Amino acid sequence: MLGLCIDHFTKLVDLAITMEYVIETYYGHVSVSVYGDQDKPALVTYPDLALNHISCFQGLLFCPEACSLLLHNFCIYHISPPGHELGAATIRPEDPLLSVDDLADQIAEVLNYFGLDAVMCMGVTAGAYILTLFAIKYRQRVLGLILISPLCNAPSWTEWLYNKVLSNLLYYYGMCGVVKELLLKRYFSKEARGSAQVPESDAVQACKRLLDERQGLNVWRFLEAINGRRQDISNGLRKLFCCSLIFVGENSPFHFESLEMTSELDRRYSALVEVCITGSGMWVNGDRGAAPCHVNTNGVLSHRIRYVQATKVKCESKKYFESNLHFPRAPLTGKHGLEVKTNKNTNISRSLKDMNGWGECFL
Repeated sequence: MLGLCIDHFTKLVDLAITMEYVIETYYGHVSVSVYGDQDKPALVTYPDLALNHISCFQGLLFCPEACSLLLHNFCIYHISPPGHELGAATIRPEDPLLSVDDLADQIAEVLNYFGLDAVMCMGVTAGAYILTLFAIKYRQRVLGLILISPLCNAPSWTEWLYNKVLSNLLYYYGMCGVVKELLLKRYFSKEARGSAQVPESDAVQACKRLLDERQGLNVWRFLEAINGRRQDISNGLRKLFCCSLIFVGENSPFHFESLEMTSELDRRYSALVEVCITGSGMWVNGDRGAAPCHVNTNGVLSHRIRYVQATKVKCESKKYFESNLHFPRAPLTGKHGLEVKTNKNTNISRSLKDMNGWGECFL
């Protein structure tokens, strides 16, 4: 199954225009991988800590339906955090540390380089924060946000202390075994990571190999920027009028922030998909068959997800939207806009383009 997906993905990518760019910005060099026809609408992605577009979004692109759908509708611009691209050398010690505001402004320079006016954005946790901050600072340049386990507040004392320990390990020991285990806990559910009785999933093993290629000091720089964020962007969220779609796992360490972020967004333009792992959980098509996972960073995006036909879902405003999101036997509430809790039969559809105008920004 994996071989067929890879072959199909390879054929699709071969058909697309794929180019790698290293762009000089005011804040230093940034690597951008471009997939697809640059005459099509732009989708900008930004990964989580210690990941790049391959390790963060490869599961999404390995899904034939998702890959063909994205490349048919978008030109994808994968922006890697400084020093996270494949084969990156260690950033020079004399180069200044960048803040989250610097990274957001760097995205604007990338868009200027490619002559892009308004774009769709998709980010994961730390990358979701950067893209949301970019959307707040450059509202006219963002058509919509797709965010997985996003952050919106300054770090709590618990998060700050946890990141500080991770930061010290990265600075003094690089990408050591302890650091990789801490990062895998950030990315994957306990079930996916395996145990003494259950082997870890292929996705976890692949991620471990990709983490070996990261330069510890480069990851440390990105972590310092995220852990040093002092800005609560909740007030800025109220001024956003682009469509926003948020995915979060029920047991994600970023679950509370994702819910809080959704509550701050305008419910007319936002939706929340909450993936539950209690009981049967969310089941996705894995290499060993169906395997439970939750969306704490690349939970939805790092696996090959099956697609189904459209159904109707109900939101708090009592309006029905013709949606291509289908969640069999999924209880719906309006607590946070459009909230969907899934079970083991969960599938995620091909698009959001028919949601009575709500999803038109997405496809």
